[in-house]
Amino acid sequence: MSRASSLAPLRQRDFAWYYASRSVNQSGSVMAGIALTFAVLDLTGSASDLGIVMAARMTPMVVLLLWGGVIADRFSRSLVIQVSNVVSGLTQAAIAALVLTHTAQIWQIVVLSLVNGISSAFSFPALASVMPQLVPRDQLQQANALMSISRNALMVLGPSVGALIVVTVGSGWALAVDAATWLVAAGLLLPVRLPPVDRSHTSAGVLADLREGWGYFVGTTWLWVVVLAFGAINALTGVWLVVGPAVAQDTIGRQGWGLVLSAEAIGLLLTALILLRVRLSRPLLTGMVGTAVGAVPMITLGLDPQLALLVVIALIAGMGSELFGLGWNLAMQEHVPEEMLSRASSYDALGSLIATPLGTIAAGPLALAVGDSTTLVGAGVLYLAICAAVLMSRAVRTLPRADAQLPSPSHVPR
Repeated sequence: MSRASSLAPLRQRDFAWYYASRSVNQSGSVMAGIALTFAVLDLTGSASDLGIVMAARMTPMVVLLLWGGVIADRFSRSLVIQVSNVVSGLTQAAIAALVLTHTAQIWQIVVLSLVNGISSAFSFPALASVMPQLVPRDQLQQANALMSISRNALMVLGPSVGALIVVTVGSGWALAVDAATWLVAAGLLLPVRLPPVDRSHTSAGVLADLREGWGYFVGTTWLWVVVLAFGAINALTGVWLVVGPAVAQDTIGRQGWGLVLSAEAIGLLLTALILLRVRLSRPLLTGMVGTAVGAVPMITLGLDPQLALLVVIALIAGMGSELFGLGWNLAMQEHVPEEMLSRASSYDALGSLIATPLGTIAAGPLALAVGDSTTLVGAGVLYLAICAAVLMSRAVRTLPRADAQLPSPSHVPR
């Protein structure tokens, strides 16, 4: 791919505004994760409480994702994303205010995280399916890579900056910045004009839509195999998110944890830059091999939490994660019919996330029962085994790229 073709999506007006909106939003979110993590730890000092807060945000996503997929296939996806941005901004602002005024209680953060999760449940399917409406089919890889570059570039410095803000002035200010970026992002979506929703494929009711989406999901082998695997993988990732910061706090330090997260982001960024120019021909085969590398940081943190080693390994794991992320987006956007894409994405997210709240809640008590090291190493080994099992599926290994020359069914040239 030439440089001109790599940047072609930015010449699409709707994609350019969408790109700006997501970039602004992500500039705050990359700091908010680490800020919320240490806000809870400062409040109670309990990894179990942190798991409950994370589960509060994830649980409504599990419960409401399917309805979010139906809504995104019936209505304007940009409007769905806008409304979600506003709700998320207001809830994050409330958490920031509680933390800044030193009046926060754990139940308040749990309730506000629950509302934030409800909002995300409706926006996630829209975000996952809007890309084919923004660019022609032959620009999908470049568009996805550009989104990844923006997100990952912000993540390189975001966690470290977030950790620095936490150490110097406290978690509340980072959460306040994130709240503002949600609201600005909603405004930047106002100029986006997507093609009218094609309702000719829409069923008579919500339940009929859900049945139709389920039929497609279970009838597509590569789709359900990967989603089933990620249901377990994401539950295991809860160990990294909950036990990881607690171990880091006592070994490499909070700033060190931020550096590890930033190194992972550098790996994501490097791979996205490469994939802006290099065509990915076997998206799921390459992606699952890359996913397997994600187990190594957990095992390393459990066995030998040395900062320099963790930074290098996190960088490599980030590269593998980006391979899967772009590969999965291309598989979904190129092989799933556009009118089914939001519902398929909602079943994808539901299956992938359904066990995540259990994983985050169980991680803290499990670490107390068997020890931090055993929990991290055990989760990493199981993670590797799951990836190996997925690669045994021929449908996953052999899924090709779709013909990039075919026009996107919903894209209207401007």
